[in-house]
Amino acid sequence: MTPTPQTLTAERILEATEEVLRRHGPAKATVVDVARALGVSHGSVYRHFRTKAALREAVTKRWLDRTSDSLSGIVAEDRDPEARLRAWFSALFAAKRRKAGDDPELFATYMVLTEENGEAVGEHIAELISQLRRIVRAGVDAGTFTADDPSATARALFHASRRFHDPRYAVEWEQPGTEADFDAVVDLLLRGLRA
Repeated sequence: MTPTPQTLTAERILEATEEVLRRHGPAKATVVDVARALGVSHGSVYRHFRTKAALREAVTKRWLDRTSDSLSGIVAEDRDPEARLRAWFSALFAAKRRKAGDDPELFATYMVLTEENGEAVGEHIAELISQLRRIVRAGVDAGTFTADDPSATARALFHASRRFHDPRYAVEWEQPGTEADFDAVVDLLLRGLRA
């Protein structure tokens, strides 16, 4: 059964919370503001999220999951691992740039929230590294890549490309030459993996 617009769901609360955060910022947004935006009491919101911190963590996780979910399709593709790895890095960089450029207010809000929610960020990073590991493992199995330890290789790839996905570098992402720098780093990483 599809919920009616009046049915209060966790998803509706998270959507409203994003909008409230966009409008008020993380310092001023309250659960009462979220409840008001939904036309419900703040107690109704607390029935879904026991604390304000739990609500903020859920919003952060939802935001981060959008990126990892979009990349999971590339990991599952049945094509050359080198092309998959290049596509994965390109998609990650594009997603991060889009988030920073399309909605700078919400991006700034999420920068604050990710600092508060280290566990959600840690899980996100672990998922991204796991995706890289699966691509590296596929490359090793296909004889395309050489890596004694695909897990360690995946971590190294993730950290070596940090400038192009770590939000702390967002101010650099639109500078001239960034695309060329990105291509050079990915080319270097791929050359280092080739069997």
